[in-house]
Amino acid sequence: MLDEVVDFAGEALPGSSATPPFSETEFLAELGERLRSSRMRCDLSRRELARRSRISERYIAQIEAGKGNVSIVLLLRLASAIHGSQPQVA
Repeated sequence: MLDEVVDFAGEALPGSSATPPFSETEFLAELGERLRSSRMRCDLSRRELARRSRISERYIAQIEAGKGNVSIVLLLRLASAIHGSQPQVA
């Protein structure tokens, strides 16, 4: 599951060839684009993603627009919803 979250978030790990964005604004824009493309690749509407992730449709739209500063926990819920599994609740 961790690999899916890392892939989804586009994290640049040490030794990786990925280049991180240079600013927080660019990072959030890239994250939003990756969320949108992942959602569309899985043929999910925002409404369905919101239902599966228990995150409001409006907030998902903000994240996709690069405006929402999303927490790690919400990233886990989004990745789990897109990949069809349920995150474990502690």
